[in-house]
Amino acid sequence: MPQMKKQKSGSIINISSGTWLMGVPYLLDYVTTKAAVVGLTRALAREIGEHNIRVNAISPGFTLTEASKTLKSTPPGLAQMLADQTCLKRNQQPEDLVGACVFLASDDSNFISGQLLNVDGGWAMH
Repeated sequence: MPQMKKQKSGSIINISSGTWLMGVPYLLDYVTTKAAVVGLTRALAREIGEHNIRVNAISPGFTLTEASKTLKSTPPGLAQMLADQTCLKRNQQPEDLVGACVFLASDDSNFISGQLLNVDGGWAMH
């Protein structure tokens, strides 16, 4: 942030999660911290906006990463069940987040700040 203030521009992109939009049970700590990321995003956007620094968050859905594929506590069939709950009927891949990140980092979003961009294939709608 100091360099962004010095250059009078910048974009901070935080990563939240769709779990807090849906109120996913049994993940209380995770859901709570991901909701806090949105609060942090909005408060920080107001705090440093005068320096022409934009602060936004992306809210991904369940993403098939190496970590999510190897979770020992994942019930069988969970990935397919979650894919079936999305409008696009497939699981999110890490590369599905790239376009949203590039957009929020680019000048094409130079008047967007304090926002949550939900990128989850239509799982959680708000």
